[in-house]
Amino acid sequence: MTVERITFAIVGVLIMATTGTYLATQNVNFLYATIFVGFMIFQAPFTKFCPLPMILKMMGARSGSVFG
Repeated sequence: MTVERITFAIVGVLIMATTGTYLATQNVNFLYATIFVGFMIFQAPFTKFCPLPMILKMMGARSGSVFG
């Protein structure tokens, strides 16, 4: 898998997990993680900064064309 596919998979799981945990517990603190992940997804195309792909590249995952 490429860095991009791994990134999208992890982000999707994080959003579903934190939203599901909020719905199960009604603890607002879980929404902060969802908001943070959503903000990082929103800002990444504009700033070209996303920590997860940087970490995955350091771990040796091959890169595709999205995060160059």
